[in-house]
Amino acid sequence: MKENKLRIIPLGGLGEVGKNMMAYEYNGRILIVDTGMMFPENDMLGIDYIIPDFSYLLDKKDCVDGIVITHGHEDHTGAIHHVLQEISAPIYATPLTKGLVEVKLGRNGLSSRAVLKEVRAGDTVQIGPFSVEFFHVCHSIPDGVGLGIGTPLGLVVHSGDYKFDHTPVDGWPSDYARLADFSSRGVLALLADSTNAERPGWTPSERVIDSAFQKVFREADSRIIIVSFASLISRMQQAVNVAAEFNRKLAFAGSSMVDNFKMALKLGYLNIPDGVVIPIEQALALPDSEVVIMCTGSQGEPSSILGRLSMGTNRQFDIREGDTIVLSSHPIPGNEETIYRMINRLFQRGANVIYEAIANVHVSGHASQEEMKLLMHLVQPKYFIPIHGELRQLRQHALLAKQIGIPEENILVTENGQVIEITEKGMKLGEKVPNGYVFVDGAGVGDVSEDIMREREVLARDGLVLINVTVDRFTGDVLGEPEVVSRGFMSSRENNELYAGLKKRVLDTIKRNGSKNKSEVEQMARAYLTNETRRRPFVLVNISGS
Repeated sequence: MKENKLRIIPLGGLGEVGKNMMAYEYNGRILIVDTGMMFPENDMLGIDYIIPDFSYLLDKKDCVDGIVITHGHEDHTGAIHHVLQEISAPIYATPLTKGLVEVKLGRNGLSSRAVLKEVRAGDTVQIGPFSVEFFHVCHSIPDGVGLGIGTPLGLVVHSGDYKFDHTPVDGWPSDYARLADFSSRGVLALLADSTNAERPGWTPSERVIDSAFQKVFREADSRIIIVSFASLISRMQQAVNVAAEFNRKLAFAGSSMVDNFKMALKLGYLNIPDGVVIPIEQALALPDSEVVIMCTGSQGEPSSILGRLSMGTNRQFDIREGDTIVLSSHPIPGNEETIYRMINRLFQRGANVIYEAIANVHVSGHASQEEMKLLMHLVQPKYFIPIHGELRQLRQHALLAKQIGIPEENILVTENGQVIEITEKGMKLGEKVPNGYVFVDGAGVGDVSEDIMREREVLARDGLVLINVTVDRFTGDVLGEPEVVSRGFMSSRENNELYAGLKKRVLDTIKRNGSKNKSEVEQMARAYLTNETRRRPFVLVNISGS
C-alpha cells in the first residue's frame, strides 16, 4: 500500500532574502506558493536580477494545479512571468496583488497567457488536493495573506510576510481569530517568515512613519523626493496624506510607479483628495517649495530614477541644490555598499538625504522576535520550519521555537533544494533537487553560468590583454610584429618595455611550438605578465592566417 506523503520543496527564499518560491506536493499534484526575484550581490557583475531555479518542476508542469501569490512585493512576484513562460497554471491572488501581477505580466507581454483568479482574505479555494484558506496579515503592502493549506495529512500554515501591527495604515489588522481557529483544529506544520529573527521585541507600526514624514515636510523648503518600491502602495497613501497636509502637489515618476498608482487607485486601495496628485510634467513647472516627487531606486539600482539622478543621467529632471531626498526603505542584505555609494553621490550633487539610519522614514514589514513567538503560540504547530531568510536568521528562528517549547526534533532548518517529507510516521529530509541561482542578464535567462561570472570578476579586477598574431598560412611563419591590445590592465604607451618583452616572448613561443598551439602562447603570456606585474589579467590570443 502506497504511503501518503506531503513533500515540501523550497525552491527559493531559504538561505537568502529574496526569490521566495515554495512547492507543496501531494501524491504527484503540486501547489506553488510565490514566485519571487532577488537583487544581485555586489560581485554579480552585469546581472539585472536573480530568479529561483525551478527546473525541478519542468517535467512536472502538467502536475501543477495552481500558483498562489501571498502579496505584491517583487521578492514574491518578480519571477512570475518567467514561471508562466514554462508552466501554465492558474494564479490565485487578492485584488491588489492580482493588479500588481497584471501590470507585471502586461509589461512582459504575457497578459493573454495568464489565468488570474481573484481571492479575498477569508476565502477557501480547492486547488487540486489542497484546500487553501486565505487569511489576512499585516505587512508593508496592503492585501497580504497567509495560507492555511489543508492536506489529507493535516493543516499546514504558511505565514507569508507578516507582522502584528495594531495600527496599520489601512486599518486592517492581522486575522488573529483565524490563527487561533487553526490551532483548535490542529496544525501539522508552520512555515514562517524569518527575516527579523535577530531583532528583539516588536516591529513598530507603519504609523510611526507619519510623524517622520511630517518632520521632513516641516523642515524642507525646496523639493521633496520620496523614494520607495513601486509596489509599496501604503507608502504612496502616506505620501499623499502628508502632501495634502502641507499643501504640496505630489507627482509619481517612472513607468512602474505610475502604473501601480493607477491600478491601486482604480481598485480603491488609495484615497486621493482632489488636486493633490498631478502629472510629473506639471509638477516640474511649479515652485520647488510646492512639489513632492515619488519615484523608485531605494536599493541603488543604476537604471532606476534615483540611480540616474545620482549620476546626473536622468532625462526628465535633475537633482537641484537643496532638494530633500527621503529613502523610505531598508537596504536589502548585500545592497548596502551600492546604496551608500549612491547616497554619497546625491550629497555631492547638493541634496539633503534622509534615510533609515538617521530618521524613522522606514519601518520593517516583518515580525520581530516577540511577534514570531506570538504566532507560534497562536498556531501551536506540531512541526516548525523557518523560511524566508538567510541561514543565520533561519537558525535564530529555530532557536525561538525551541525556547517556546516546540521539541527540537520537530524543528527543521534547511535550505533551497532540500525536499522535506511528512508522513504519518513523522518528518524527514528527502532528496536534493536543483537549487542554484538563475541569473537574468538583459534578455538572457539562465545563460550566464558561474564560470562566466568568474570571468567577469577577473576582467573587472585585472583587465584584459588581447594578443593578435598574423602568420603565413602556408609556412606558419609570423608576419610582422604581434599586436598587443589591453583594456583595464596597463597602458601600452606607458609600459613599452613590458609589452616589448611580451611580443618577443610570443614570437619565441610560436617559433618553438608552432603557430597552431595557441594555448602555449596564452599560458606563457599569463605567466610573464603575472611575473612582471603581480597582476593576473584575462589573456586572449588570436592567431590568424594570411
